[in-house]
Amino acid sequence: MTAPTLDLLGIGNAIVDVLAPAEDGFLAARGLAKGGMRLVSTEEAEALYAAMPPGVESSGGSAANTCAVAAALGARVGFLGKVAKDQLGEVFAHDIRAIGVHFPTPPLEGGAPTARCLILVTPDGQRTMNTYLGACVAFGEADVDAAEVARARVVYLEGYLFDPPAAQAAFRAAARAAHAAGRQVALTLSDPFCVGRHRAAFRAFVAEETDILFANEAEILSLYETDDFEQAAALAAKDVTIAVLTRSERGSVILAGGERHVVAAQPTKVVDTTGAGDAYAAGFLAAHARGLPLPECGRWGSIAAAEVISHYGARPQADVKELVAR
Repeated sequence: MTAPTLDLLGIGNAIVDVLAPAEDGFLAARGLAKGGMRLVSTEEAEALYAAMPPGVESSGGSAANTCAVAAALGARVGFLGKVAKDQLGEVFAHDIRAIGVHFPTPPLEGGAPTARCLILVTPDGQRTMNTYLGACVAFGEADVDAAEVARARVVYLEGYLFDPPAAQAAFRAAARAAHAAGRQVALTLSDPFCVGRHRAAFRAFVAEETDILFANEAEILSLYETDDFEQAAALAAKDVTIAVLTRSERGSVILAGGERHVVAAQPTKVVDTTGAGDAYAAGFLAAHARGLPLPECGRWGSIAAAEVISHYGARPQADVKELVAR
């Protein structure tokens, strides 16, 4: 078996993030549920974008954020995701390549425009996401390059991508290619509402195809339809080789091979929770690629997450390599 030339290949929605501060009243006036994620139409996306306060624009999407943080930690990283052949598509491609992520997916021509996520951050650090998926919906099985998948030690799949029907076939194709090459498949559940929409499909994919599962408390409770964290954790541990469950300020729980590791959260001032789970997964997988013990993988994840939530935006502003080295 050939050695992997990538540590991580992320597959997910290629989205340009637009991040702006907003008061609770701004959300209330528009009937937006604070802390939620919802899909919006082209018209609604344009109206909300026009009404939002000035924001910061950057390449985003959950798995793309994980890839960016993992690259900052020194991992060799690739990403597959669909943008359109338009200005925002060029912004995304330039931005992700500039941070050292291999991005080979060809752009969509003549279809929907590049996706964007309008993220409103309230003073308490909660983020409310309004996502227009655009070209992302066109990502399908044909976009899963088996040779690219086989290059990566771990293929990391983003739960948000499960929404378009073609993507579920793409996930299975990626998992087949990864396992055929002797690689691991990681899945992040992404969002409890997304899990609720596709619970049966998620449950099957977790049990049949997933080696490493990432989920926060709300997501894992939704997946197994229980309000008991310990019960959900035990079910996850039966389904996958490694279950990595994050619990905000209570840190994280890592379950593998009958062992349980509890990793403390890193102390930090919470400014914006956008990308916390993405950064945690990046830290965990970057350490895992080096063969580090699971508690150390969790420590890397906690450090990366703490850095990202200490400021606006889902990408690190400090040197995360230096932070984990301390």
